[in-house]
Amino acid sequence: MAAAFAFVMALLPQPPQIPGQPGDKIQHMLAFFTLGALAAAGWRDRSILTLFAPLAILGGAIELFQAIPALHRDAEWLDWLADMGATLVALIVTRGVLNRG
Repeated sequence: MAAAFAFVMALLPQPPQIPGQPGDKIQHMLAFFTLGALAAAGWRDRSILTLFAPLAILGGAIELFQAIPALHRDAEWLDWLADMGATLVALIVTRGVLNRG
């Protein structure tokens, strides 16, 4: 559900404003950090690479769809890199925290 929500929010022509109005890259990183943390916590038996791959594909798909002119969004491949970086950090940090307990 969280991934579907992130996908829809990323494609809305006028997404809702977030308190504090963080920049675009921050919003991408927050969304994908959250998705990565949820994935790492929810599928503890899966490897980090197995969890990372579909989230990286989701981030790339968002950028491809945002390139559609009718959506009135801006596709930036640096957003995809921000998505992947935040995902990887979340997966590693969440696994580290969970493995301590």
